[in-house]
Amino acid sequence: MAKTAVIIVGAGKSERFGVSESKIFAKIDSRPVFLRTVELFINRKDVCQTILVVGQSDMDQVKQKYGPNLGFMGVQVVQGGDHRHESVALAIKALKDEAEYVAVHDAVRPCTTQQMIDDVIADAQKTGAAILANPITATVKRVTSEMVIEQTIPRAELFEAQTPQVFRRDVIEEAYAAMADSTDIQLTDDAQVAELAGHAVSVVPSDSTNIKITTKADISLAKAILKSRPTTKPSSKLGAFEEAEW
Repeated sequence: MAKTAVIIVGAGKSERFGVSESKIFAKIDSRPVFLRTVELFINRKDVCQTILVVGQSDMDQVKQKYGPNLGFMGVQVVQGGDHRHESVALAIKALKDEAEYVAVHDAVRPCTTQQMIDDVIADAQKTGAAILANPITATVKRVTSEMVIEQTIPRAELFEAQTPQVFRRDVIEEAYAAMADSTDIQLTDDAQVAELAGHAVSVVPSDSTNIKITTKADISLAKAILKSRPTTKPSSKLGAFEEAEW
């Protein structure tokens, strides 16, 4: 079984969330979003390493309040950079030698299913790079700076990128090495880094339930999605703090 290292990225500034505290600490049924996301991976037999990347301003809270439990679960905490690609690059430096594949996942995407994770890892093992993505069904308009419609964009070939995004280790390492000195490119996901380095990235169709929490309203939506699914056995690595008030 090929071994995968998982990088969970939670170092964003949460500017659209609307509160001073980082959205990774937002609660779903009394438990922080980032912890729910971590639990998606820690008991998978194909995962050899889990790295949580957090911003400098959140590092003390993560270590002091959640450090013991994260340590029990085997989660390594890494301080991120100012931008997403810088955070992922720092996590890549911490990869274990045994990791053959690298999955990058948003810390605020807690509704991903095990089947979604299975599918995208399996595809990456065939192609070298794969992402989950949701087919766009809405009508998409390109608008001017004056908010006037400029173009209606055909949606047949449009997908909304999601995570996990999974790469063969050499693919993601070479891609990040190739753009190490690039400072003028707006990078929004890791597939884009691989694309810029000339690597083909395959798409595994997902659905709209794999949401990324961006605003406070998304918390209620995520809660509803999780409650609609069959209950699963609690993680065996929750440890002595599983009954604590998160």
